Amino acid sequence: MSTTTFAAVSAVKQQSETRFQADLSPAWTIGGRPNGGYLLAIVARAATAVSSHPDVLAASAHYLRSPEPGPAEVEVEVLRTGRSASQLRGRLLKDGVPQVEVLLTMGVLGDAEPDWQAGVPRPEFGEFPGEPLGASSAAAGFPIAIQNEIDLRFDRPVTDGPSGRGELRGLLALPGGEPFDPISLLFALDAMPPATFDVAPTGWVPTLELTGYLRARPAPGPVRVLHRAHLIGNGRVDESCHVWDSAGTLVAHGTQLAGIRLG
Repeated sequence: MSTTTFAAVSAVKQQSETRFQADLSPAWTIGGRPNGGYLLAIVARAATAVSSHPDVLAASAHYLRSPEPGPAEVEVEVLRTGRSASQLRGRLLKDGVPQVEVLLTMGVLGDAEPDWQAGVPRPEFGEFPGEPLGASSAAAGFPIAIQNEIDLRFDRPVTDGPSGRGELRGLLALPGGEPFDPISLLFALDAMPPATFDVAPTGWVPTLELTGYLRARPAPGPVRVLHRAHLIGNGRVDESCHVWDSAGTLVAHGTQLAGIRLG
C-alpha cells in the first residue's frame, strides 16, 4: 500500500474566495482515469473551505468528462446559507473545461443513535480471505492503479467468477490506516469495482452520476462496504452502496448511474 494519505492526494490550494487548485493523482486512477469518488471528494474538500457549515450531508455529482491526471481547478459557489444547512455548487475544471458538476448540502454531522431506521440492515460480512483489489484487474482487462493505494479485501475471491447476485462485499482501508472522515467517505461510496462484476464480465463502467448521503462521523478503523447492482439495460446500470464503520454504524450510503457494455 501507498504511504501517501488520502488527505494529501485530495488536497486543494485556495487561490481566491471561490477558486482552488488541485492535482489529480495518477495513482488514484482506473484505466488511466481518476476514480469518480476521488474527484467528488476533491470538490467536497474545496466546498468545506467556503461553507459556513463544516460537513457534507449530501452531494450529487454529474461527470461530464473523464479528466486526465494532473493540475485541475475547482470553483465553488454558495447558493444559500441557512442556520442548519447550506447549499453550494462545485465544479472541477481541466484547462478551463468543466469535468464534474456537483451540488452539495452542508451541515453538521452528529454521532447520536438514529431515532428510526429501515431499509438495508447491516449484513453479516463473515471473514475476508485476504484477496486484495488487484485481483479485479484481470477481470476488468485494464490497469487499476488505485489498487496500490487502498486496501480493499473481498469476502470471497473475485477470481471465483460471478455469482449472479450482482453484489460485492468488502473491507476497505485508506493508505497507512488513515481514519475515514466525511470527505473520504464520499470516496468509499465509489471505491468498489462495479457490482456488475458479480453478474458478467465487462469493460470500463464509467460513472455518469453519483449521489452520496453522509449520516454520521465514522469510528476509527476500516469500513465495511456493500455494493449492489439493481438493473442493467440500455447500456446503463444503477447501483447502490452502503458503508458501515468499525462500530457497525451506517455512516454513508449512495446510488450511482453508470454506463456499461456487457462482454
